[in-house]
Amino acid sequence: MLVAELVSQFRRRRVKALLLVLAAIPALLAVLVRVTGGPSNGNGPTFVDQVSHNGIFAALVGLTVSVPVFLPLTVAVMAGDSIAGEASLGTLRYLLVRPAGRSRLLLIKAVTVAAFCLAAGLAVAAGGLLAGAVLFPLGRVTTLSATTISLGAGIERTLLAALVAGASMFGMAAIGLFISTLTDVPVGAMAATIGLVVLCAVLDSVSQVQAIHPWLFTQNWSSFADLLRDPVRWTGITHDLLLQLAYMAVFGAAAWSRFTTKDVLA
Repeated sequence: MLVAELVSQFRRRRVKALLLVLAAIPALLAVLVRVTGGPSNGNGPTFVDQVSHNGIFAALVGLTVSVPVFLPLTVAVMAGDSIAGEASLGTLRYLLVRPAGRSRLLLIKAVTVAAFCLAAGLAVAAGGLLAGAVLFPLGRVTTLSATTISLGAGIERTLLAALVAGASMFGMAAIGLFISTLTDVPVGAMAATIGLVVLCAVLDSVSQVQAIHPWLFTQNWSSFADLLRDPVRWTGITHDLLLQLAYMAVFGAAAWSRFTTKDVLA
């Protein structure tokens, strides 16, 4: 059932379109850098000034730009549609007729959304690596610590950074899955999930509530960049992933409690 759900979701035109858009973001940025020459050293978003020197940085720029907005938006679409979308189409009751049970169905939906989170991060990295290889030279990678590593090691760290960026969406995905069990309107679930991302961003900029900053699920979304340090700084990455696990546990339990007791009428 899990394999069938994964195949079904990733064959949907909407999912393919979301992944293509994510892959196109770093490609478009690489083209802009190629045309304009890019900013001078130290200017612009992180890694942008390095793209023209080494195409591998196109992927990292794509991740830097996508993580605050584009990745959350696409994940919110998947998470918000997971249960509410089935209800709005009238297929949820038919899924529950199968001897899988509500808990198993919810788990399968959660795994599918998590798989999309990782695929979304890899799509950004793949688009950036391909565009960077076509438009710019490739070679040894200069880390944020001003040391150099081999091209192979740089690609490995870039792909790992993409996975970390994707895993950073797990907490938000769990929230979206929970909200999806509360309504039969997928657009409402998507909007509410994105609204919480915006709220966290606002709270993160308010110093008066800095006591809660470490607990916001958006707090360490940019920690993937620490993989481009030498040696790698794992503190921020570890805190981010543990925080995502905590959100998954809390909102996963809330989603299970709601979904296993709700009246399914559609």
